[in-house]
Amino acid sequence: MSVGQLAMLTVVAVASLRSLPAMADYGLASILLYLIPAVFFLVPAALVAAELATGWKGGVYVWVREAFGNRFGFLAIWLQWIQNVVWYPIQIAFIAVSLSYVFGAGNLGNNGVYIAAVIIVLYWISTVVALRGGNLFAKVGSISGLIGTLFPALLLIVFGAIWLGIGEPMHTSMHASALLPPWTGIASIVLIVSNVLAYAGMEVNAVHANDMKNPGHQFPRAIALATALILLVFILPTLAIAFAVPHRELGLIDGINLAFKEFFDHFGMSWGTPIISLLIAFGAFASVVTWIAGPSRGLLAAARTGLMPPMLQKRNAHGVQEGILIPQGVIVTVLALLFVLIPNGNTAFATLVDMATALYLVMYMLMFASAIRLRKIHPEVRRTYRVPAIRLIAGVGFIASAAAFVLTFVRPAGFTGLSTTAYAILVAVVVVVLGMPPLILYAMRKSNWDMRSDAEKNADAKGMLVNPEG
Repeated sequence: MSVGQLAMLTVVAVASLRSLPAMADYGLASILLYLIPAVFFLVPAALVAAELATGWKGGVYVWVREAFGNRFGFLAIWLQWIQNVVWYPIQIAFIAVSLSYVFGAGNLGNNGVYIAAVIIVLYWISTVVALRGGNLFAKVGSISGLIGTLFPALLLIVFGAIWLGIGEPMHTSMHASALLPPWTGIASIVLIVSNVLAYAGMEVNAVHANDMKNPGHQFPRAIALATALILLVFILPTLAIAFAVPHRELGLIDGINLAFKEFFDHFGMSWGTPIISLLIAFGAFASVVTWIAGPSRGLLAAARTGLMPPMLQKRNAHGVQEGILIPQGVIVTVLALLFVLIPNGNTAFATLVDMATALYLVMYMLMFASAIRLRKIHPEVRRTYRVPAIRLIAGVGFIASAAAFVLTFVRPAGFTGLSTTAYAILVAVVVVVLGMPPLILYAMRKSNWDMRSDAEKNADAKGMLVNPEG
């Protein structure tokens, strides 16, 4: 896997055009709202993942395991995995809405049967792609990311530049004071911290570091390239939307499609809307494929040490974890049916996804803490990339993750379904219910669940090091 391929896989795993319209509502202030979490979370996460991946293979499971033991390593990879299982239907629902614009039937985005059908079909297609193994996965992910994420983002930038150049009316303030977001108390802090979650996923493709010829040098370069591209994909297209699209028209799910429709209609190119919607759907599809392969592969590494029953450890002829991917698909299929069974349930379901991200932030806290501890207890491990001032960098990332975790218990602005207290209780229940299974499985583990060969056990005994001294 090349530097460019891994960088592109990381971009499509992290950057999503779906969130741009919501941030465009803040105009120039969106720059600060993107940069603050980038400095305090994205950069630390990228640097720490680069060091850990070039010292230990196996991803977040091995990193946390080597620092704090098998129980916490299993917890970390489980949290990464379960958050994504809940996220898949929402991401594919976004694809379904984009496809509705391809066929000139945007109203289909409100049809639960249509949304559920697209989720089920596209998810299983993604699973088939992942089951074919790494080479096909890399090609689909990198190519789809290029034409479905970066190209639409670049097109928005071009449209925004043209809009400015020809002096069209601006739908956002261009005064210097607009660079600062309005202060509305705790809601302003929640807004900043919410963008921490927009950058989640920098570590997911670290499990592919050893698919590179020289991971020690190539992986950090791939992360650096991905970080720059992610910032560009978020900030510049957001400003383009803020310039040209009336804020009242910016929806949460179909907002990006409406933004392109506004541009294309204004310039007399309405034929472009279905084309770009198809590309956006293709890029979102790539992100689903990316996330299916990463966390489930890490969960398999944990499972094979005896932490999950043998039936969940089964691999196919390509060495892909079908024992995890197939049950995962069943869960996603059941979740997709919620769009049919619950009238107007999209908002509530999206809120459930936001709650599940609280679990993901716990994983990040474990990852940052592990980087600090491993530097202390395993100085003999040669990392071909070392984070300067590891305590400071990882410490900043840990604090940012902890702050974001606490604020997930604060009811979002505009949410009226539950009281402030009831909302916090619901988040706590979600965290406990979804976070407890790995601890229960760890307590129930049996010796015959360990399916590793003697060679694999020896590798594990050495800490699954990539670059041990000597």
